Amino acid sequence: MKIICIGRNYANHAKEMNAAIPTEPMFFMKPDTALLRDRDFYYPDFTKDLHYELELVVKITKMGKHIAPEFADNYFEKYGLGIDFTARDLQRKCKENGHPWEKAKAFDHSAVISQNFVPKETIDKNTSFELVKNDELVQSGCMNDMLFDIPSLISHISKYITLKPGDLLFTGTPEGVGPVQKGDILKGSLNGVQLFETHIK
Repeated sequence: MKIICIGRNYANHAKEMNAAIPTEPMFFMKPDTALLRDRDFYYPDFTKDLHYELELVVKITKMGKHIAPEFADNYFEKYGLGIDFTARDLQRKCKENGHPWEKAKAFDHSAVISQNFVPKETIDKNTSFELVKNDELVQSGCMNDMLFDIPSLISHISKYITLKPGDLLFTGTPEGVGPVQKGDILKGSLNGVQLFETHIK
């Protein structure tokens, strides 16, 4: 199982990070040890600036390589939600030194995933998803605001990497990313239905 994450797939998020808007999908990987499902998240001791990034997640159900966009819909059946936790201080240091970002993005339990997924037939381009931190809305996104839609993402990634059943595609985060502290409670909802709750310990 692979965790494939898309970077800067929302223009406003790219702007809030003072980053260029990409002309093609950007992606990076997390190992399977990054997955966190239905458990508390323990704040790691190697960072002092841990950020949440809420994302719509697609679960791949069929093996594919060089998938054309018009056939990409055949390779997944459900949508879920996840958080791409990022050690922002480590990421800044990696960027400054021209180093890869893995230790800032791919550490253990850095990929929260919802226990429940919903059928793709219930989702359309107007689908909204939200992250609430301690009862305050901090992120809100809509599929229609993606720079690259799901079929484009699946097609692009499959040029380079064979997709297999069980692979998870984190499709990018909207604006509003921010820090978490011990004691915070994060709740993710898709179309008004809560799909996960994560406690920061």
